Amino acid sequence: MIRRLDSSQPDFNTALTTLLGFSMEDQSDVTETVRQIIRDVRLRGDSSVLELTNRFDGRSAEHMTDLIVDKSRLENAFNNLDPLTADALKLSADRIRLYHEQQLRASGGSWDFEDDLGNRLGQRIRAMSRVGLYAPGGKAAYPSTVLMTAIPAHVAGVEELILCVPMPNDEENEVLLAAAWLSEVDLVLSIGGAQAVAAMAYGTESIPKVNKIVGPGNIFVVTAKEMVFGDVGIDMIAGPSEVVIVADDSADVDCVIRDMFAQAEHDEMAQAITISASERLLAAIETRLPDILVNESRREIIERSLSDRGALIQVSDLAEAFRVANRIAPEHLQLALTDARDHLDQVTWAGAVFLGVNTAEVVGDYTAGPSHVLPTSGTARFASPLGVYDFQVRSSVIECSAEGSVQLNRAAAIIADEEGLSAHAESARSRVKG
Repeated sequence: MIRRLDSSQPDFNTALTTLLGFSMEDQSDVTETVRQIIRDVRLRGDSSVLELTNRFDGRSAEHMTDLIVDKSRLENAFNNLDPLTADALKLSADRIRLYHEQQLRASGGSWDFEDDLGNRLGQRIRAMSRVGLYAPGGKAAYPSTVLMTAIPAHVAGVEELILCVPMPNDEENEVLLAAAWLSEVDLVLSIGGAQAVAAMAYGTESIPKVNKIVGPGNIFVVTAKEMVFGDVGIDMIAGPSEVVIVADDSADVDCVIRDMFAQAEHDEMAQAITISASERLLAAIETRLPDILVNESRREIIERSLSDRGALIQVSDLAEAFRVANRIAPEHLQLALTDARDHLDQVTWAGAVFLGVNTAEVVGDYTAGPSHVLPTSGTARFASPLGVYDFQVRSSVIECSAEGSVQLNRAAAIIADEEGLSAHAESARSRVKG
């Protein structure tokens, strides 16, 4: 049910390329539908959002106010949770806030310096004024996503947070609402799909226009984010979730299998790969895997994911294991090794790295602290985890002294002339005396 690959085989590179590739279904119909939704929301505003939400989510709202979740409802949701759930949610929120406060301090903030000509040069950092958050809702609700997007934005200093979450057939998720309250979200709207993205991107009578939209969604949400990018910022275009586990004989077989299952249960396109130089470990995983799978509630999804996109990869040594892992550039990289930290420098590309046999990827999903919004599909080679810096904008600051102005403008005029931009050159020369 899960393929075995061996790096010593001559067709390994071809087999690995095939394993890592995936094709999305034909999106032409989705693209056209989303284009029409965005156009309609831009033209008709609230009336379009109301009509589309009723149509797609099985709602019967008569006014936009029916789609706004009152903030007292959020607090009540938290207060009515069972104590264990409330404590777990608060632990997660506190740790996410702690991590991103540390991240904010490390980023250094605004700065400037004076050069030897008396010019002052620097950088001014300001948080975005308003950010839109999207979270799946209904039965497939993810309160963790609310925490992982809203708290970093709040820590960064964003003034206003707008959350859109679909509530099909009026299904409210209490834990999600509680998470929104813990995250200090300013406005919660029970709206989903492409219409939610369009409304936040362009604004309506009831929904203010945002600077950036973050958070996962279905293919309609992802397509809408692609289409509005440029008018607003977005976090990323996320593909299927993935984990790569580099393991040695110190790893517990059952733990490795359950870590693979935790990723595979997301959906059939999720990917779980274990890489090891230990034939004994890989054989034990292959043998034991069916016994554990039989008791999984999402067994069919896991089985399809592992069969289509999972793998156990035999390598010659740890050095080769890291070469393969870096080629994959996974969203999540677990180092189930006795001396994991000693190997951290061998990791080149990964969205998040989990060190040691005690560190499961699942704590990154919920309670460790760093945001679980991570680059997928090999994009860790050029993209980064969501963090406070995603909610900040930077302005360069330049202030010329009298002496510095002469020198800088004289050189600027020469370069402008070479580029054939005479107005640029004259602007510079007008400040040069003599």
